[in-house]
Amino acid sequence: MKVKVLLLFLLISGAYAQNKVDAEKLVNEGVILHDKGDYTGAIDKYSKALEIDKDNLLALSEKAMSLNSAGKYDESINVCKLAILSHSSDDLKNIYVSYANSLDHLKKTDEALRIYEEGIQKYPNYYQLQFNKGICYTNSNRYSEAISCFQRALLINPKHAGSLNAIGLLEMGDHRIPAILAFSRFLIVEPQTSRSKKNLENLKKILTQGVKQTDEKSITININSSMLPDSTGVKKEDDFSQVDLILSMASGLDYDKKNIKKTEVENFIRKFEVICASLEETKKDNFGFYWKFFAPYFIEMKNKKLIEAFAYIAYVDSDSEDVVKWHKKNQAELDKFYNWSKDYNWKNNQ
Repeated sequence: MKVKVLLLFLLISGAYAQNKVDAEKLVNEGVILHDKGDYTGAIDKYSKALEIDKDNLLALSEKAMSLNSAGKYDESINVCKLAILSHSSDDLKNIYVSYANSLDHLKKTDEALRIYEEGIQKYPNYYQLQFNKGICYTNSNRYSEAISCFQRALLINPKHAGSLNAIGLLEMGDHRIPAILAFSRFLIVEPQTSRSKKNLENLKKILTQGVKQTDEKSITININSSMLPDSTGVKKEDDFSQVDLILSMASGLDYDKKNIKKTEVENFIRKFEVICASLEETKKDNFGFYWKFFAPYFIEMKNKKLIEAFAYIAYVDSDSEDVVKWHKKNQAELDKFYNWSKDYNWKNNQ
């Protein structure tokens, strides 16, 4: 009798293991289809995986994501609820992202934020929850709260290009220096993509913001009043007014005789060196996320004489002849820069 029971157990265990293997194979096929944009095909693969292994968490997680991408938000939410009920003790961080993201798409902002917060409480070190919560705030025009979420995402993952991109775009209107630092870091993390091309243009635009040549001998520099120091003398959080003023003066020198014949990258290097030097000179009395997180990185970049390499990395999408030549001749400088940036200790900035 014991032999029969053991044999039955082994048969059941073997069938379960085979079901799990077959289900995971279908999930992998679904992921490939999802990455190609075939969400319907992917969802079909995940559904078949769940037919043979009904509680497979990976299949549930991927199905919820594909349903979300296909615009089937209610169905995605139902899958997420099922996963949470059947896998309460498992890793559900991506389930919470899909769940809240679907609610956000349905304009159920308060519910979405509640689910994001529930996920963050369970998985405080998962940057995607903070990032997507920031997107939810952005969608409801709550930009200050959105920026705080993107900042927290970067504290968890300093290489997260999405958060860098979002901060740059949200800050570029009234907070030029934080936007410059965010876009600059973005171009290091994600060069040669469609977003990097746009962000290089954003960076070039805000570097020369307010500076205009009116005729051959005249230059007008308009200063945004929000960039000026507080008249009360009280220091504000993330006050870059001094750096901003110095940058405006440096940008005005683009039209000076000694600079007008320089290449665009050479003038970029000159201005960026001014920014970094000004950050170092004024950091002592300043505070805030951008001063603590970004400023030390760029100050160290200057002190290690890596700004030239950074500039040519930033301009790699420009296809300018001088940029192409520099990249061909300076692989050692590029390696030196990337090794430094890869090994940079961001924990000191938290």
